[in-house]
Amino acid sequence: MFDNLKKKLGSFRSDVEQTAEENAEPLEEGEVAVDSDDDEAAADLEEPAEAAVDADAGTAAPSESVEDAVSDESDEAADAEAGATVSGDATEDGEAADVADDADLEADAEPEVDGDDETDGDADKTDNADDADSGGTGFGRKAKSLVKGKFVIEEDDLEDPLYELELALLSSDVEMGVAEEILDNIRENLVGQTRTFTTSTGAVVQEALGEAILEVINVGQFDFDERVAVADKPLVIIFTGVNGVGKTTSIAKLSRYLEERGFSSVMANGDTYRAGANEQIAEHAAALDTKLIAHDQGGDPAAVLYDAVEYAEANDVDVVLGDTAGRLHTNEDLMAQLEKIERVVGPDMTLFVDEAVAGQDAINRAREFNEAAEIDGAILTKADADSNGGAAISVAHVTGKPILFLGVGQGYADLERFDPEAMVERLLEDA
Repeated sequence: MFDNLKKKLGSFRSDVEQTAEENAEPLEEGEVAVDSDDDEAAADLEEPAEAAVDADAGTAAPSESVEDAVSDESDEAADAEAGATVSGDATEDGEAADVADDADLEADAEPEVDGDDETDGDADKTDNADDADSGGTGFGRKAKSLVKGKFVIEEDDLEDPLYELELALLSSDVEMGVAEEILDNIRENLVGQTRTFTTSTGAVVQEALGEAILEVINVGQFDFDERVAVADKPLVIIFTGVNGVGKTTSIAKLSRYLEERGFSSVMANGDTYRAGANEQIAEHAAALDTKLIAHDQGGDPAAVLYDAVEYAEANDVDVVLGDTAGRLHTNEDLMAQLEKIERVVGPDMTLFVDEAVAGQDAINRAREFNEAAEIDGAILTKADADSNGGAAISVAHVTGKPILFLGVGQGYADLERFDPEAMVERLLEDA
């Protein structure tokens, strides 16, 4: 399931990992030749010759002060050698004065920092200043991270891999707006992230990729089983969509699903115009030993569903599962039927059914049906045969309504609750 998409997501992870590693290594070997335990070297690397620390207060001074101090030291040393003769009986006071002068020169020329905390604090300040000047993650931050055994993931590291990922998502039938949101989420989650050299870049990328996908598919989710359990009985569910996408089979599978959880159901054939519709749903009802309510071909769909609700109320049946005629959202007569069903029966839930393998067509139909007659959720059939996964990623986002089930085979038991987190794990399991 979704094998092509899995492969493409895995390629993105590999591309980012390779690019980030290649961009990090030249800095480590060429520009950052320092001991990772030397905090003063890390601070000097971030702000070379731009700040000096006052010996008494530990505050930064302009770089010109450092140059002046060094120049003054050199001049005074030269004067001392040329013009001062120190005899063997020099007084202790004179020696003390010389020592004091030397100490002052050293204090002026060399920054003195008390403790590792002050060093780290000053390094962070200069790091932030460098980042602010550059408008990005900055050389200072990257250099500091390298000194500490880390590196930063830059936006440039993602540019080419993200472009390739966008093409991969679109070719996998992911809706364009959904693809763009996934890319934006990845940028937000990855750019500026640091990792240690002992941590796999791929693991960092995979986590960000998973979060980005989860954000677009985890839309409007609710606990279907709980909704059924707490609802007033009978709970009325109708199924809609175009012809041939597996609505009737999905009804049969859901009847089995409900029975396994202790809920009784009755089927109702509101697809009254299609030849063979009664026979098809009757076979499923007989196989599952489930009651079926049907009228003659050409009857009123709303009347069929009304009779099914009456039967459920009289016989303490928990759920009514109502089939409807396959239709396009542009078919005014059939859409008018849905409106009549809404008035007469007042269904508690309307589920849109389409094929996962239909890709962009399924996405567009889901959007259009939701706009024409609001749906509460979706079932995607033939998900086991879908190598792309575009519909599974996109339908919830474009409708704002959750995918509730996936059809994953021909058997009645082959109906799988859609779990967004499990979906993400499935997509990334071989990445």
